[in-house]
Amino acid sequence: MLAEAAHSLADTTNQTFLLISIGLAERPPDEGHPFGSGRERFLWTFVAAVGTFLAGAVFAIGWGAYELVNPARAETEFVLPFAVLGLSLLTEGFSWLRALRQTRREAREAGLGYGAYVRMSRDPNVKMVLFEDSAALIGIALATLGIGLQAITGVEFWDPLASVAIGALLIVVAFWMARDARYMLVGAAARPDERAALERALIEFPEVQEVRELLTLTLGPNALLVGARIDLADGLDAERVECVSDEIDARLREVVPDVTEVFVDATPPARD
Repeated sequence: MLAEAAHSLADTTNQTFLLISIGLAERPPDEGHPFGSGRERFLWTFVAAVGTFLAGAVFAIGWGAYELVNPARAETEFVLPFAVLGLSLLTEGFSWLRALRQTRREAREAGLGYGAYVRMSRDPNVKMVLFEDSAALIGIALATLGIGLQAITGVEFWDPLASVAIGALLIVVAFWMARDARYMLVGAAARPDERAALERALIEFPEVQEVRELLTLTLGPNALLVGARIDLADGLDAERVECVSDEIDARLREVVPDVTEVFVDATPPARD
């Protein structure tokens, strides 16, 4: 029960970090941060992962190991623990179902399968809420199993063993959260489907002869920077080049709505 309480504390702490990150990420661009502060969301996800490890996993495993080495007198009253776990199952299950429905809806809107969307989504809230709720349900099942086996057998071994298992589960969750946040923080590119859409949009312009380079960079959960170096058809004057560049900018933002910054290096091929 203490391990699952630590798990709940870690979840609550993480949700607090997410709430903080949303406010910080919405700060407008300034001279020091010309592209805004969207990556605050990824930073605080990483902090939440560290919190999950320290507040949940270390305590749960440490307490379980201590109880295994120094077993206390076995509990004889199990009504209250089962009642608390049952209530937790209802609340966490409701939250998990809502997160699942929301994620599936967003996956359909993005034109991706459910699994692909969860893997490639830039929004840490989608992943954290869904996976934390999933981990919470597994943790409740482990706690129920440990207490149930102790109630049936009268052996105090099962409860601390369940605590260690919950701690191991939290380590997995913390590692996954930290890895995903790190991937975004170091400069993740657009999703493959988004990159393909951007490239198709570029080559649709009759003035574009070749796309020499297409670079993308994640600036936030719903913010992408796009840099394109293209060769234009011969014979275009400066005014037309500028006009095509503006049209490309608008088109890229249209095909991938998350595009917020566009830089186009559009030059006609050199004359012999």
